[in-house]
Amino acid sequence: VVTLCFHVPYSALTMFISRDQKERDSATAYRMMVEVLGTVLGTAIQGQIIGGNSNCPTESDAPYSTNSSSVNTTIVSLDQTKQAYLVASGVICIIYVLCAAILFFGVKEQKETGRDKSEPLTFAQGLRLVMCHGPYIKLVIGFLFTSLAFMLLEGNFALFITYALGHRKDFQNILLVIMLSGALTIPWWQWFLTRFGKKKAAYFGISWAVPFMILIVSVKSNLIVSYLVSVAAGVSVAAAFLLPWSMLPDVVDDFKVQNPDIRGHEALFYSFYVFFIKFASGVSLGISTLSLKFAGYVTGECSQPEAVSMTLKVLVSPVPVVLIAVGLLILKTYPIDEERRQGNRKLLQAML
Repeated sequence: VVTLCFHVPYSALTMFISRDQKERDSATAYRMMVEVLGTVLGTAIQGQIIGGNSNCPTESDAPYSTNSSSVNTTIVSLDQTKQAYLVASGVICIIYVLCAAILFFGVKEQKETGRDKSEPLTFAQGLRLVMCHGPYIKLVIGFLFTSLAFMLLEGNFALFITYALGHRKDFQNILLVIMLSGALTIPWWQWFLTRFGKKKAAYFGISWAVPFMILIVSVKSNLIVSYLVSVAAGVSVAAAFLLPWSMLPDVVDDFKVQNPDIRGHEALFYSFYVFFIKFASGVSLGISTLSLKFAGYVTGECSQPEAVSMTLKVLVSPVPVVLIAVGLLILKTYPIDEERRQGNRKLLQAML
């Protein structure tokens, strides 16, 4: 709840710091790059504090026990693990509060001008209008499927690296490589969408991960291949982070053009998009938890049954690939191309 109370107004603030599309796109790119870097920082803090409390054997320590359920050499006490999580949570909470304070005192909203005669929407009116706006529904549903795909991949990748590939001591570093690759390629995606358009960037960026999802489960476990795939996957993660938030302001602008006498609706577009993303996160968690439970996964064990390895392979490759394909097919019907976007920009300038 606390995260949602912060995330919804924080995301919607993009619409209020500038009325210019290029400036909003640039602000979105900077915001997403910092968010990914924040994720890198959180992963590093969490991994270094908590990851150091595992004493399970690596492949070199026990080459024949990767999938043997009879081996369990975890010697770290529960109290040590709890303490590690408490320390990591405390550090991250301090960073969270500090960043929120910087946002509150450092960012100024632009006041809306030229439309004093219009009345703000009630929640019921806004909900009805937003849910009936075709481009918004197509954008949200399309990215709902692609977001679910990447959440399944991200949520199970650490377990996949640990139990299916056997890189127990390297999974934190591999996750850091993915997020660093994503952070460093966000500026490139910003240039790409400016040069070729946002729909093309969405298709190319999101589909980029598909061959590497297939590769990682097709080849024999190899640490170098895992790192190479992680770098390539990070490129697609950057597109998945950036493009939905870059395209959402265009939908809001399109709504303004079609409903020039309505104001106060921006937060509704962002809040419902955040809701659908959180919904996808919940669905991803449910699918992963149930699938691993049926496969016989035991939390805290150093080794897992063979069925767990197979389930993890399915959760990080075939299922996300199908979801990405469905999401991209839906995005194909998204009507706001570059020509319509530029036309909306000119109309809004005239209105202002």
